Amino acid sequence: MADVCITEFTDPGCPWAYSAEPFRRRLAWLYGDQIEWKARMVGLAGTPEEYVEKGFTPEKQSAAYRKISHDHRMPIDTAQRPRMAATLPACRAVVAARLHAPDRERVLLRRLRVRNFSGELLDERSTLDHAAQDAGIDPEELHRWAEGDDIAAALEADMTAAREPLPAAQVLDEKLANWSGGRRYTCPSYEIVRKADGVRIAVPGFQPTSPRRARAATRRAAPRRCSRGRGRRWPPRRSRSSATSPSRRRARSSAASPSSSRWATTGSGRCPEPAAARRARACPRPAGW
Repeated sequence: MADVCITEFTDPGCPWAYSAEPFRRRLAWLYGDQIEWKARMVGLAGTPEEYVEKGFTPEKQSAAYRKISHDHRMPIDTAQRPRMAATLPACRAVVAARLHAPDRERVLLRRLRVRNFSGELLDERSTLDHAAQDAGIDPEELHRWAEGDDIAAALEADMTAAREPLPAAQVLDEKLANWSGGRRYTCPSYEIVRKADGVRIAVPGFQPTSPRRARAATRRAAPRRCSRGRGRRWPPRRSRSSATSPSRRRARSSAASPSSSRWATTGSGRCPEPAAARRARACPRPAGW
């Protein structure tokens, strides 16, 4: 049984949600059945005209795709599309798969994303049919499912939930977007529930990590190799000149002198004073600690 339930607010046409897929798939690989994933559709645009009315044209879309593809190393066709495409038909298809073929829901969502960012228009029937075939669903059956009233009600529930972010998410207002009734989740956003006690947190919006920062974090976290292992010696070997310089000889002689505070006298002779003891002597704790 899963310990955590993660509800992902997403949309097949969102490039940020597409760019977050490697992160989500890595979590699924690391934790497996310990995480229960749920996908809810935001429904970014019901018609192509909704994008144009907001000033988002095919020219601006192409420029945005170039930047996202470069910054996040995602395979995106950055050529200018002939027109903007609505995302609601694809959202309806994903919801239909959730209710009628739940084991194919994630696969269909993935195939819709891949085809959309390969240059196909997301609201064309051919794109939906080919994505259904990729996911192992009969296209005619998927089309029939999507026309049902139950699918319309489920999609409406998804869009309503996406437009009612948790109070914790509203604190990060820059990660939310406007709609006619207030603020909504951007894609991808997450609501995470720990099943043991019902604790719920919200992670709104795309959380980017640049490749440079990721490499730096990996280097910091990597274990140091000792001289017995393969690779470079750690700590690095000092050159003969630096090891025998007058300043280093003075430093070693002062550290070994009886008056040095780094050495302590024991019954069997002199030994290095432990680091914890040096810190305690240098910064004594206040009374009552």
